[in-house]
Amino acid sequence: MNNMNSIINPINFQNNFQSINREQESESPTANFTELMQEQLNEANQLVKESEQMSADFAAGKIDSIHDVMIAGEKAKIAVNLTTAVQTKVLTAYEEIMRLQV
Repeated sequence: MNNMNSIINPINFQNNFQSINREQESESPTANFTELMQEQLNEANQLVKESEQMSADFAAGKIDSIHDVMIAGEKAKIAVNLTTAVQTKVLTAYEEIMRLQV
């Protein structure tokens, strides 16, 4: 019935990293990283919301294609996993820096 392909956007983490680095090189690295992480968290959250909505629409019979629903779910899962992995790496790096003796 409804073709939801137009709602599903590809995950563009790498493009976002490159565009933020080019936009404002005069800002501090902390501001760029904070902005980047906030954007990625928002994007992952949006993908999860879209996936939940598509699942609900499929259950209600508004969407015929289980493939679109599964693709949306996998994109949301990948976005959340990537965001979590980046968070873990950042925390690990921070802990390592804090253990350094000056």
